[in-house]
Amino acid sequence: MEKFTKIQGIAAPMPLVNIDTDMIIPKVFLKSIQRTGFGKNLFDEMRYNRDGTEIADFVLNKPQYRDAEILIAGDNFGCGSSREHAPWAIADFGIKCIVSTSFADIFFNNSFKNGILPIVLPQEQVDLLMKDAEKGANARMTVDLEAQEITTSDGEVITFEVDAFKKHCLLNGLDDIGLTMEKSASIASFEDKAAQERPWV
Repeated sequence: MEKFTKIQGIAAPMPLVNIDTDMIIPKVFLKSIQRTGFGKNLFDEMRYNRDGTEIADFVLNKPQYRDAEILIAGDNFGCGSSREHAPWAIADFGIKCIVSTSFADIFFNNSFKNGILPIVLPQEQVDLLMKDAEKGANARMTVDLEAQEITTSDGEVITFEVDAFKKHCLLNGLDDIGLTMEKSASIASFEDKAAQERPWV
């Protein structure tokens, strides 16, 4: 998993509340267990008409937000089913950080496991960031995980909280497999000892 330290990028405003995982990645696209290839279908029903043409006024179809790395979202983001394809699609699109007043628990935890930083802030601070994001591509925000700070395009600094263990995993690019591999020497030692003590197994 790619390490997350600091990003300075375009923030897309998406003030809709209760964006569920089926809106993020419709169930019709859940045909693979690979983590890549889902970005093109992110928010599919909001991004495209039935004939496959883009819906021009959807935020991520607007020229100034096509390369957004930060999403400023409404309340209760990621609710609904527990599909991990939702953070896969977000990450594959290129979004690395989502800010909201609240997230569904499973989506919140799955985001960390897939290299995405979900940040919970009070409504007034989300409103401030939403307004800043509405300025378009010239308004680039900075998200510094090490310092736990968001800096707006105008230089205003907002601090955020993050679980220390989840922060460690993001900073070091460790998903569940990576965490296990950190213990590879101990695992190998255990296996060797077990093989000697129980050669019949």
